[in-house]
Amino acid sequence: MTRVLMIDDDQRLSTMVREYLEPFGIRVIARTKAAEGLKLLKQESFDALVLDVMLPDQDGFEVCRKVRTESALPILMLTARGEELDRIVGLELGADDYLPKPFNPRELLARLRAILRRQGTVKAAPLRFGRLEIDRDAHLVRVDGEERQLTGYQFDLLCALATNAGRVMSRESLLDRLRGEDLEAFDRSIDVHISRIRAAIEDDPKRPRRVLTIRGTGYLFARNQDEERGS
Repeated sequence: MTRVLMIDDDQRLSTMVREYLEPFGIRVIARTKAAEGLKLLKQESFDALVLDVMLPDQDGFEVCRKVRTESALPILMLTARGEELDRIVGLELGADDYLPKPFNPRELLARLRAILRRQGTVKAAPLRFGRLEIDRDAHLVRVDGEERQLTGYQFDLLCALATNAGRVMSRESLLDRLRGEDLEAFDRSIDVHISRIRAAIEDDPKRPRRVLTIRGTGYLFARNQDEERGS
């Protein structure tokens, strides 16, 4: 998986980002203080740094400057400040991109992918379950090599299920992984999204083998899906 270090003293935000990005092959390791993050950067290898400007023990701009003097690690800066000057300063110090808080996690994913693409970082390997292939980088789903059409929400939902194959996922846990601007609308129609995913990837949507309903609990993405195909 792509490894990203996030330095931000907002632990709730870091948890949300980690849970959202994991289904897309991005593992987030979080630290709340600049000193802890800088120490970890010396000990381990990362593909990108998500860095908050306002940290309890050190200015994020200074952290950016220190990192940039030692490596070309892609840096995406976060801040609650809205001043254009902060954005300019961060970019001048060597940050690759800048995202103001609050932000939609989908936009964070898109920006991270963009800077990783420019850096040439290896992306997540496709997920394969028998005849089903989920290409997380290209946002494509194929069955027997044939592309199947899903909306962005449906693709994100499928990734959340597939990366937890064999594990029952409640609606609440799925929604936690799919936070965004349209969360309320998504919440009201999650069952509809599941039905449309089944219509796209199941041989018989009325008798699903890939995305199973666990009555009263949620959904389960089956590990073994094509062993007992119908005639």
